[in-house]
Amino acid sequence: MALAALAGCTDATGPQTPAPAPGPQVTDPLATPPEARPGGVLRAARAQRAADEARDAKRAAESPASQNIRGYYIGVEDMLIARGLLRNDDGRSIPVTPERLAANFIDIALYDEYSRDGAALIAGPNPSRLRRWAQPVRIAVETGASVPPATRIRDRTEVQQFAERLARLTGHDIAATPGRGNFTVLFLNEDERRVIGPRLSAILPGIPAHDIEAIQSLPPQTYCTVFAYSLGASPLYSDAVAIIRAELPPRLRSSCIHEELAQGMGLANDSPKARPSIFNDDEEFGLLTWHDELLLKMLYDPRLRPGMTVETAAEPVKQIAAELLAPDQT
Repeated sequence: MALAALAGCTDATGPQTPAPAPGPQVTDPLATPPEARPGGVLRAARAQRAADEARDAKRAAESPASQNIRGYYIGVEDMLIARGLLRNDDGRSIPVTPERLAANFIDIALYDEYSRDGAALIAGPNPSRLRRWAQPVRIAVETGASVPPATRIRDRTEVQQFAERLARLTGHDIAATPGRGNFTVLFLNEDERRVIGPRLSAILPGIPAHDIEAIQSLPPQTYCTVFAYSLGASPLYSDAVAIIRAELPPRLRSSCIHEELAQGMGLANDSPKARPSIFNDDEEFGLLTWHDELLLKMLYDPRLRPGMTVETAAEPVKQIAAELLAPDQT
C-alpha cells in the first residue's frame, strides 16, 4: 500500500513499512478502563495512574526546551492580541461577494501551499485537485505526558465540539472517538514531538520518513501542522494526523484546533486574499469565520467531485457561491 501525503498541502508517496514499537508515552484511548475492575483494585489503579501521570508530567514540564518555547508562545499570543489579531468573532462585519467567495475557494481548495520533489518541499502555490473524505471521519485525540489532566479534558472537549460543528457544516459523517480513529490529533510538547516518530509509524504504517522528520523538526514559527493522506493517487483522504504544540496558550491552541482540523477536511491552502478567514497567514482571525463555514459547505457540496481541477471546478464553484450568498440565504 502506498500513501499520498499532504503536509499542509504537500503531496508525496512512500512504501508500506512495518509499525515499530510505540514511542513516547501518550494516553492510550484503547486501554481497558479501570472502572471494569473490582473496587479495591480500581482505587489502587486510580492512585497508581495519578501518581504515574504526575511523575511523567513533572519530568516533561521540567525540560528547559519546553519551558523556553512555552514562554515564547505566550509572548507571541500577547503580541498578536495587542495588535488586534487572533480575533475570536465570526467576521460577519466584513462583506464578501459571491465572486470573492468563489475565488477564495479555488485558491484554498484547489491549490497546494507546497509541492514535493522527493524529500524536498517546494513553496507554491501549485495547482492541485479537489480532495476530501468519502468515508466517515473519526477524530481521536492523544496527549503527551506533559499535558496536565485538566488540560487534556479541555482539549478533548474542544476537539469534540469542533468535530460536531464540522459535521453540521459539511453534512459529512464526522465525530470524535475515544477509540482508534482515522484522523489523530496529537498534543505534544517540544521533547515529546522530537521523538514521536515511532508512534507516528504505529498510527500510520507507511508514513514517509521525510514527513516524520518534518514533524520532529518543526521550527518554532510553526505552531501546528496537519498531514492528510490518500491511497495512491486517489483524491479521497483515508487518514490524517495533526500535531499541536502542548506549550501553546489558550487562544493559539484553539486557533490550531480550528485551522488544522478544517484543513484536514480538504481546505489545504492559505490565501492572502481570503478575508475574513483563518486560511490566511496574517493571523487576523483565530477561529473559524462565517466565510470559512461557507468554504466547508462548498467543499462537500455534491456538485463538486473529488479529483476536479481548477478548470473543471470553476463553473460549479461560481454557482454554489452565488447560491450561498443569495439575499435570502444571508
